[in-house]
Amino acid sequence: MCNVVDIRSNRVYGRTVSVLQGSLLDLADEVIVHPLGAVRRSQLDDTAWVDLRPGWIGGADELYTALRRDVPWHAERRQMYDSVVDVPRLQCFYGAEDPLPHPALAECRDALSRHYAHELGEPFVTAGLCLYRDGHDSVAWHGDRIGRSRDQDTMVAIVSVGAPRDLVLRPRGGGSSVRLAAGHGDLLVMGGSCQRTWDHCVPKTTKVVGPRISVQFRVAGVR
Repeated sequence: MCNVVDIRSNRVYGRTVSVLQGSLLDLADEVIVHPLGAVRRSQLDDTAWVDLRPGWIGGADELYTALRRDVPWHAERRQMYDSVVDVPRLQCFYGAEDPLPHPALAECRDALSRHYAHELGEPFVTAGLCLYRDGHDSVAWHGDRIGRSRDQDTMVAIVSVGAPRDLVLRPRGGGSSVRLAAGHGDLLVMGGSCQRTWDHCVPKTTKVVGPRISVQFRVAGVR
């Protein structure tokens, strides 16, 4: 559980967080987790796949506002060569025993666990949250290969609220990339061998983009 400073204004760690422009297609004034029946799967190759469920969360702007306000976001610094640099996003991690910061996230986690029970064989238990404040925030190419996912298939389910940002995937051995936009309550699930055989990133952009929060649900022993 994060226990560092949370944010209460648009100015965070010396930077101004962009103001979210709400979606005109989602005017719900309460957060609703819709059924997962409309998930569509795309095969990346013979063993890796991505599921998409656009607009899974109704009232996604309301959920963004609540998470932006209530999550104890913190900035991290990381050694890179001879320097220590800021990680270009804010983060918070909730372990298996930690209460989640909004009841809709618990509802999402449980719905995902039920939907993928046959394929996954175990529930989603942790939630990692990232706040991308603007187009300068990003995450570099990587796969979630810490723990069992280094040599086992797994799933990582990502719920996005706020402004859309691209998630880009590419084969680890080289090849064409796949670009997917996610935001405003969309669900994206990476499964099969995706974490081992593909990398993904959220690239920086020079376009004017609003803030986005992503929630990554994972099984035990995977980061």
